[in-house]
Amino acid sequence: MNNRPIIVPVLLLAGLVLSLAAAPPARAQVGKNMGLLNPNTAGAEELAGLPGLNPDLAGRIVAGRPYLIMEVLDKALAPALSAEQRKELYVRLFLPINLNNASVEAIRMVPGVGRRMSWEFREYRPYRALAEFQREIGKYVDDAEVARLEQYVFVPIKLNGASDAHMRTIPGLNDGILKLIQESRPFASMEDFRSRVGALAGKGEATRLERYLTIE
Repeated sequence: MNNRPIIVPVLLLAGLVLSLAAAPPARAQVGKNMGLLNPNTAGAEELAGLPGLNPDLAGRIVAGRPYLIMEVLDKALAPALSAEQRKELYVRLFLPINLNNASVEAIRMVPGVGRRMSWEFREYRPYRALAEFQREIGKYVDDAEVARLEQYVFVPIKLNGASDAHMRTIPGLNDGILKLIQESRPFASMEDFRSRVGALAGKGEATRLERYLTIE
């Protein structure tokens, strides 16, 4: 009996299974959050309960939104909190930094990142996906530390081509704005995005979201 017609489909199926197993899983562009609060989205009561903060200072943080870079938040807190107090606070409260353009100062604000690791963060720029950060930084630290670090960072998401799953990793992105983005694509420019989203959610919210996005 000729078994070839049976063997060939079986081999093809086996090859397909192996290729699927080898394919990398889809990766979000914003790191998975492990309980870290975002200064642009956290409530005043949440903020007031953090180390070194009180209702007055929490109110000032809320009033200063949106924060576009960590340096601005750090400067706002400096008159009230010492460098050591801010360092302790940033374990619980942090604005994710753009891996492709964050300053050395901002990278060094990430808890546990010293001079050597800040160099490693910058060595692999530009990052096209968060998976690249996970792979490259994983050469120096274990998986648990990579997972901790990735909640402090992001790689800009392609506004006109990103999947819903990637878009939903943006902190505070609600269903209404996601639907607007879906229906308005392709955006001609970031100014176009600001105008459309700003009309729905306000200029400040459009500005807050813009920092996570890029126009291809």
